[in-house]
Amino acid sequence: MSLFKRSGYWKDVSPTGMVADFVTVWKQAGQNRWRIAAVSAACTFGVFYLMSTQEAKGPHPPPKVTYISVLPEHRTDAEIVASNIEARKRKVAWATEQARRDKDVREIYKTIGRMSGMDVDKIAREADAEQAAAEQKIRDRAEAARRTGAAEAAPPPR
Repeated sequence: MSLFKRSGYWKDVSPTGMVADFVTVWKQAGQNRWRIAAVSAACTFGVFYLMSTQEAKGPHPPPKVTYISVLPEHRTDAEIVASNIEARKRKVAWATEQARRDKDVREIYKTIGRMSGMDVDKIAREADAEQAAAEQKIRDRAEAARRTGAAEAAPPPR
């Protein structure tokens, strides 16, 4: 049995045929054969040079997650309820303070508008009417979704 026996794909490959084809093409190129060879070699060298300078790295390792908790591990149900009530009180206090600040800002804008000669009461009425119409549209959409049996209404467009 020969060590270099051709089988599969390589049985149709003939190095002598390859060399003969190259010599034929080389002769057909005429006067430009060296220019063509130089450009071909430069392109090949350029591609391989660019490939060799690329830095290849494997995929990033998955992050190591560290859980940080500021709550005690073994809280009782009473402690959880008390904590939730306290958080709710803070949330309501924050919302109340934010509403007060928003009202103050609106009053400042109204004062500036009056000083500029605008009819701020008319503008406020129009804005309130637009807001009421938008809220009514949301309520109508929710009611229609409830009637058709949809799980929840689509959010209003913004």
